[in-house]
Amino acid sequence: MSHHWGYGKHNGPEHWHKDFPNAKGDRQSPVDFDTKAVLYDPSLKPLSVRYDQATSRRIVNNGHSFNVEFDDSQDKAVLEGGPLTGTYRLAHFHFHWGSSDGQGSEHSVDKKKYAAELHFVHWNTKYGDFGKAVQQPDGLAVLGIFLKIGDAKPGLQKVVDALGAIKTKGQSADFTNFDPRGLLPQNLASYWTYPGSLTTPPLQESVIWIVLKEPIAVSSEQVAKFRTLSFSAGGEPEDPMVDNWRPTQPLKGRQVRASFQ
Repeated sequence: MSHHWGYGKHNGPEHWHKDFPNAKGDRQSPVDFDTKAVLYDPSLKPLSVRYDQATSRRIVNNGHSFNVEFDDSQDKAVLEGGPLTGTYRLAHFHFHWGSSDGQGSEHSVDKKKYAAELHFVHWNTKYGDFGKAVQQPDGLAVLGIFLKIGDAKPGLQKVVDALGAIKTKGQSADFTNFDPRGLLPQNLASYWTYPGSLTTPPLQESVIWIVLKEPIAVSSEQVAKFRTLSFSAGGEPEDPMVDNWRPTQPLKGRQVRASFQ
């Protein structure tokens, strides 16, 4: 079942509900973190981000972002602790960004948008594989990290330098020996968490979201390189890959919890 969806005028997020009924569901993402309404939960454990054995495989332009994919056949790069029960394996990471530095993130804090947002996508090992996990309410855990404009991030440069090889939809390239720890902020202890969904169709409501309070700084030039990618395939009219973010969705009674006061 492949539906034509994207971020354009005629097929953008406000049209997704026509083909993807989840779009109007009760636990959709992203959301705005209203810091006055967030609940501090002292029972939330510290996060355990164990990426030291991470094995990156390739980088691919999938027509709505680019994914850096990892070997998830074993517990090489895992996320545990925090609000999670069990072990979640890193499958890939991707970004969402804007047409300018003033927007681009999916989540927002008191309505404030960041320039971009990084998503580390993990699946719950108790379900055996990603495909089964995505159908379960606790199947996925996404670690979200805001990107703000500042100094260049050395740990991002290898990614930026690889983008020239995957300019159009469907292009991929080998991308090995990448250390995802270079994309983490120093403070992993302060985060927001809530039950939500994938932010791209089919928008399955299977994600435990963990969004770090501390952003990472990247340079304006680094984010500008993201915008040199294309939504379109080779041979089609060029359609710059910008504003590939979904607007915030209603909380519908959900409580966002914070690990910090």
